[in-house]
Amino acid sequence: MEGLRGLAVLGVLLFHAGHFGGGFLGVDLFFVLSGFLITGLLLREARAADGRIRLAAFWGRRARRLVPALAVMIAGTLVLVTLFGAPSLRRQALDDTPWVLANLANWHFIAEQTGYWQASGTQVFSHLWSIAVEEQFYVVWPLLVALLVRVGGPGGSERLVAVAATTGALLSLALMITLVDPVDTTRVYEGTDTRAFSLLLGALAATEPASRLVRRFGERARTRWAAALAAAITAYWLTADGQGSPGLFQGGLFLHALAAALLIACVAHAPRDGAGHTPHGTDAHDPDSADVHTPDGAVAHAPDGAVAHAPHGAVARIRRGVVVRVLSVPPLRGLGLLSYSLYLWHWPVFLLLDEERLGLTGWSRTVVLLAVSLAAALLSKLLVEDPVRFRAPWAYGRTGAVALLGTLAALLALWAFLPRPQLGAGTVDITRLSADGSAATESSRSAGPPPGTPIRPGPWG
Repeated sequence: MEGLRGLAVLGVLLFHAGHFGGGFLGVDLFFVLSGFLITGLLLREARAADGRIRLAAFWGRRARRLVPALAVMIAGTLVLVTLFGAPSLRRQALDDTPWVLANLANWHFIAEQTGYWQASGTQVFSHLWSIAVEEQFYVVWPLLVALLVRVGGPGGSERLVAVAATTGALLSLALMITLVDPVDTTRVYEGTDTRAFSLLLGALAATEPASRLVRRFGERARTRWAAALAAAITAYWLTADGQGSPGLFQGGLFLHALAAALLIACVAHAPRDGAGHTPHGTDAHDPDSADVHTPDGAVAHAPDGAVAHAPHGAVARIRRGVVVRVLSVPPLRGLGLLSYSLYLWHWPVFLLLDEERLGLTGWSRTVVLLAVSLAAALLSKLLVEDPVRFRAPWAYGRTGAVALLGTLAALLALWAFLPRPQLGAGTVDITRLSADGSAATESSRSAGPPPGTPIRPGPWG
């Protein structure tokens, strides 16, 4: 899974840098991965515990995985924007922060009618809409899965989960087609309800009925299907470019998510072991709790997992396929391991290090942006994420809950303490316009985003 995560985040980075028009689809791939891996973890726990899913433990793992890096990025970005950002950038960051902390950023942007395709250059937190969608999914979907597992019992619970995922995905597609506005597609692109089909198609692929269907095909057939699906997805990434891409919101995104879910199923559904477990991990930004390939070729499960996986040799057989070999190359796997922090940090870095500040344009600037983003992501993983997850006993149980509340309180205190830009800063004083309509004040020159800011030429992640 690390290779797929690496491809997804690389696409988003290159899109935001203005070099790859279809890279925004990396976010859709993240959604599918999250649905697949999270649902797989929940169902494996239910199998191992006679239908019981410990929701508090699940949400605790999510908090330990996601909150520390997010909190540090929010605090660091607020300080950096206060010190170096334009007044309009500072004001927008402060306006957005409470909604980011509440994991409701996507609905905030929709309610504010912030044009998704035009306004990203003034919002350092605008990329967090997708994190909000995933967090909302992590709250609602496990509750539904736990209920369905209890109602369905040992024999029918996964069928019920599959039916729920299929029904929800189709309803989500119908909402996207119904609600899409051809002038501004922000509502359907950022709405949790209209993007849920990607997460739910991934969830469907993790269920036993889907796994059984995939296993009916022989190993060679799965390898061929994986290659065909990867080729189709690649072609779509290379041809998609902006909200005007043909059929994007009339089924295009849905078909992309469906192809991604089928590809993941072909690659990840190895032959079952005696306990009936398949080798996949937890969520699209959670590489350390996914499967770890040990030196002898077997599969071990990292600390956040619950069970062991495929027998020795199963993964090795799958790796003969060209798709898995490509996804297993070290650079992609390395990017996948850093994907969460890299996604968090890259957009503030892109906005703060504009062409004017760097004195660079084009690929020269992009190389610097990628290097700084990678450095920030690596520091986040080594100094924040891994220590909290694996070497911090206080992060569990009641002390963990207190730490979470304390982190939220500290971020709110920082938000309240930071000075607000002077009223009117970064805007045009209409009383001082010259006869030809040009502004006579210096403040008018800071109204827009800095030079070199990649204002969304098309959809982005």
